[in-house]
Amino acid sequence: MSDPLQNRIEALSIPGTAIAVSEAAGRVRVARADGAAAVSIELGMPVAGLQADLQEVVSALVAQEGLSLSRLELAQRITAHAVQPKLSPLQKVRNIIAVGSGKGGVGKSTTAVNLALALAADGARVGVLDADVYGPSVPMMLGISGRPDSPDGKSIEPMRAHGVEAMSIGMLVEQDTPMIWRGPMATGALTQLLNDTRWGDLDYLVVDLPPGTGDIQLTLAQKIPVAGAIIVTTPQDVATLDAKKALKMFEKVEVPVLGLVENMAVHVCSNCGHAEHVFGEGGGQRMSTQYGVPLLGSLPLELAIREQGDAGVPVVAAQPDSAAAQAYRTAARQVAAALATRPRVTPSISASLL
Repeated sequence: MSDPLQNRIEALSIPGTAIAVSEAAGRVRVARADGAAAVSIELGMPVAGLQADLQEVVSALVAQEGLSLSRLELAQRITAHAVQPKLSPLQKVRNIIAVGSGKGGVGKSTTAVNLALALAADGARVGVLDADVYGPSVPMMLGISGRPDSPDGKSIEPMRAHGVEAMSIGMLVEQDTPMIWRGPMATGALTQLLNDTRWGDLDYLVVDLPPGTGDIQLTLAQKIPVAGAIIVTTPQDVATLDAKKALKMFEKVEVPVLGLVENMAVHVCSNCGHAEHVFGEGGGQRMSTQYGVPLLGSLPLELAIREQGDAGVPVVAAQPDSAAAQAYRTAARQVAAALATRPRVTPSISASLL
């Protein structure tokens, strides 16, 4: 017999998203005793940032039953999700999330790095692969210097910073060395970086793609198992025009698009507090409505984001309580929740209880 309280908790929207607990691979258990209820919720996404918000709404539902909430336990069980036909998830990387854009200059790399750190801050095991072999920027943004180790002369140990693993061609060549490579060499470098890196047991590998829809994007779509893609754009029409091309490319190669992230959506003056839409307003929402894909978040145009990225300490790590960091964490939560609704392909080998 179904439990009405359990059903109502399963129907709750995960805080910061429009996705219900049950939709995100959620499991709910309710135990009653002596006028109180103990509730456990397991989700297919990181849960470290959800305790306070869920505590409040679950307490309210329990109170409606004339009970008090004695305990709320949250657990995460992040599994591998479906990828392109004829491909299978990597052994140690449950989910590859591609971050792309139709054009350069929209803050794609900054978005990818901060989303990765936000997922890690919420309790996931995360890696970042810099797939922009012509203009690698992830090492600088993560403050990584030096060369990675190769214990056997064949494979490479990822480097680590701010709680995430990372690999980039920029870690293997001199900083000012240009990559004068034709398409096959560039795509070969990408697949080698992915397959020869000794990734740890990762819930998510965030892949920062180069801008556009060229050889590297097609290689990733055809040979690398991608669980979902994120499109980064700015609100201006010229950016959303190119972002639409990136979205269509992923659709054609059967990579599910989890949603859009609108970067540089608004600038708030640090002196007077005036908000100004420097690059226009509403472009991401219009594209979301037109193509039926979620708008996962709108990120600010803020000096600290650029300064912290240049300093090698992204804003999510440097200023975790700032409005900018919270915007990235909200977007990351939306990404994780959207991916959790996708079909699963393997049983979980990771569960943690907070």
